[in-house]
Amino acid sequence: MRVIGIDLSGPSNHKDTVLTVFELQNDQLNFIKLMSNIGDLDILKEIEAQSHLDEVVIGIDAPLSYQDGGGDRLGDKLLRQFIVSFGMKPGSIMPPTLNRMVYLTLRGIKLSREIGYLSTSYPISIVEVHPGAVIGSRLSQEELEYVLSYKQSLSARSWTRNWLGEQKLTKLPVFIDEESHLIDACAAALGAWHWKDPSLQPKWSIPANPPLHPYDYCC
Repeated sequence: MRVIGIDLSGPSNHKDTVLTVFELQNDQLNFIKLMSNIGDLDILKEIEAQSHLDEVVIGIDAPLSYQDGGGDRLGDKLLRQFIVSFGMKPGSIMPPTLNRMVYLTLRGIKLSREIGYLSTSYPISIVEVHPGAVIGSRLSQEELEYVLSYKQSLSARSWTRNWLGEQKLTKLPVFIDEESHLIDACAAALGAWHWKDPSLQPKWSIPANPPLHPYDYCC
């Protein structure tokens, strides 16, 4: 199984878009490659290439649907309650139609639907993932400070990179701690792996509710 984690940015912000590829072997995710500063076509080509090698599971850090009428989806509301319960801040979960989120939501919806049109040899599955919640929900109270500060702090990102290794993400390059987008793409892969692997389970999830919300949402 190939596991892809994508930290998506808005359509005009290729610079902060990161894709990571891992291979599941012996109950661990081995790092294969990382791509950054990429557009939609780059992402689609990479997913299609990986899907000719093995089953592909994709965790995308971006809203893949929105609430008709605006505001929170049920998943946004429940995930916000979940992260607040163990000490994370509610502001990291924003409604998909919020002004600062709407272009990211547009790109997430567009990209996720385009993946369904790829020519593949093996199945592809998609889950919406919140990387910060993936990390925070697996930390002790004493460690929680790292997820609260990794966006701003290099030392917190270095700690988080080492922690990802402890979660069986192996062969991570040392430069993963250079930007939070790199950490988030790896954490998206971790969340997608736990969501898909029958021997594991996500810390929180809400099932898809098609047609308006066609993908599971997890951390």
